[in-house]
Amino acid sequence: MEQIEKIQGTEKEFIKVFQELCYSRSSWQVWADLMAAMACTLANSVDKTEPRHTAREKEYAECIKRLGGVEKPAKCFAIVVEALERNPDQDFLGKLYMSLELGNHWKGQFFTPYNVCECMASITINDNVQTLEKQEWISVNDPACGAGATLVAAANIFRRKKINYQTRVLFTANDIDRVVAQMCYIQLSLLGCPGWVAVANTISNPVCGDPLMPDERPGQEFWYTPFYFREEWNCRQQIQILRRRHRGKSLFGESPERIIFHFDFEKGDYKCQNS
Repeated sequence: MEQIEKIQGTEKEFIKVFQELCYSRSSWQVWADLMAAMACTLANSVDKTEPRHTAREKEYAECIKRLGGVEKPAKCFAIVVEALERNPDQDFLGKLYMSLELGNHWKGQFFTPYNVCECMASITINDNVQTLEKQEWISVNDPACGAGATLVAAANIFRRKKINYQTRVLFTANDIDRVVAQMCYIQLSLLGCPGWVAVANTISNPVCGDPLMPDERPGQEFWYTPFYFREEWNCRQQIQILRRRHRGKSLFGESPERIIFHFDFEKGDYKCQNS
C-alpha cells in the first residue's frame, strides 16, 4: 500500500512543490495561477452569483491546465491550510511572496512584517475594546491590504480578547494588485473571517456603500469569503435591504413607539391604543 505523505505545513514544503511547478514558466506566472486557482476554489464553493461563478470556473480550469494538472496545486493548497491550522498567527503567503522576491516594486509593494501589523492591531483594538464590546458587530478595513497581514493580526487579537470575530467582525479590504488581493482573500477565508476583498484602486476608484453590501462599480472585482455567507451575516444583509427599501420610514409602516392593548373580558373584544 502506498504511504500517504504527511504534510507539515512549512514554507520549505511549499517552496519545494512550487519550484517543481516552475520548470518551464517564470515563478511569477506560476504564483499568479496558483493563487487564482486557490481563490476560485474557495469562492465558487459558496458564491453562486452569475456571471461571477461561471467566469471563475473557467479561470480555474485554465490555471490548472497551465500548472500541469491538479495534483501539485492541490498539495500547495493543503500546505497552506495546514500552516494556518497549526499557526493562525502569521502571514504565511505574504512571507513566502517576499522571500521568493515576487513583490512588484513598480506598485510600491513591500509587505509590512507580521509582528509590526500585530502591534498596530493590538494598539487599535485595545484602545477601543470597551466600545467594541457594546456593538452587535463592527467592520475593520485595510484599503491597501497586500496579503492581509494587518487583518489576520486583528482577527487573532480579537480571538485573544474573547471577541468572536466570525460572528461579530466584518473584514473588508482592497488592493490594486489582483494577485495579492487573492492572497489576502485566501488567508481570510481559511481563518474563518467573514467579509470581502476587492480588487480596486483605493484612490481613483474607492469602494463605496455599506460595508455589509458594498456598491460594486465598474473596474472593481469582489471576492466574498465563505464566512460572509453565514446565517448571522445573511440576516444582517436582509435587514439592511429592508432599510434601503423603506428609507426614511419604519420597516413596519407607521409603527408607534409603544402599543397598549385593552381587553374587555365581559364583551370578549379588545382594542389597541397607540401611545
